Amino acid sequence: MEIKSPEQLAGMRAAGLVVAEIHEVMRAAIVPGATPLDLDAIARRELAARGATSNFLGYGGFPATVCVSVNDVVVHGIPDATPFRDGDIVSLDFGAVLDGWHGDAAVTVPVGSGELPDDVARLLTDCEDALWSGIAAMKAGRRLRDIGTAIEKTIEARGDYGIVEEYGGHGIGTAMHMDPHVMNYRTRQRGPKLVPGLCLAVEPMITLGGPETHVLPDDWTVKTDDGTWAAHFEHSIAVTPEGPWVLTALDGGAARLAALGVPAAAQVHSG
Repeated sequence: MEIKSPEQLAGMRAAGLVVAEIHEVMRAAIVPGATPLDLDAIARRELAARGATSNFLGYGGFPATVCVSVNDVVVHGIPDATPFRDGDIVSLDFGAVLDGWHGDAAVTVPVGSGELPDDVARLLTDCEDALWSGIAAMKAGRRLRDIGTAIEKTIEARGDYGIVEEYGGHGIGTAMHMDPHVMNYRTRQRGPKLVPGLCLAVEPMITLGGPETHVLPDDWTVKTDDGTWAAHFEHSIAVTPEGPWVLTALDGGAARLAALGVPAAAQVHSG
C-alpha cells in the first residue's frame, strides 16, 4: 500500500479539489434535454482550465473523461447523445490527475425540479449516508473491514436494498486504482490496518432490487439484472492522525463528519 507524506497529501488534496470543483459544474448541467456527451465536453473543458488531465480517458480503453450512468445503469456508463429526462437519476463518476496525483469521486443526482418517487429519493439519500458511514470508520488504528461493515450496517438499517458486490473501492495516489480493494459489505478478513497517509476511494453502489448485474456488449456499461434503479456515491479520503480527510469534498468533509460526531480533520489540514 502506498503511504503518503504530509507534503504528498497536499498534492492529493489539490487533485481532489479539481475533482470536487468539476463535479459541481457538471451537476449544474444535469437538466432535462442535456446529454451525457455534454457532460463529457464540460469535463474536458474544465480539466484543461485547471491544468489537469483525465484519469478515465483511455483507461483500459474507456473512451471518455466521465462515466455517466442513468437509472438502471450502476456504473461505467459511456457518454452518448441520449437526452436526460425529467425524473431520471444520473450517476457521475469522474476523476482527475494533477501533478501526478489522482482524485476520484462519484455522485448520483436527480434530473429536473420535480419530486422523485419516495423509494428513489430514499435510494439516493441512503446510499450517500452509507458512504459517509464508511468514511467515518476511517480512523487510524482501525481495520479495512470496518469500512465495509459500517456501510452495510447503514444500508441494512434503511431498507431492503441490493448491495452490488462485484465492484468496490480502492487505494488511490500515484495511480487511480491501487491496493487495497475496499468492499462495501462485511467480510471475515480484517484486512490491513488503517494508518496515517493511506488514501482510499470508498464507493458504495446499491439498487432498489437485487444485487445482480451484467455488463453490456460494449464491455463497460454495468446494468442491474432486474432493471431496478441504482445509486453510486464515492469520495477519495486520506487517513490522518486527526481523523478522515475527504480529499474530494470542497470542505474536506467537515460538515458531514461533524454531524456524525467525527473530528473534522479538514480544519487541521487547511480544508
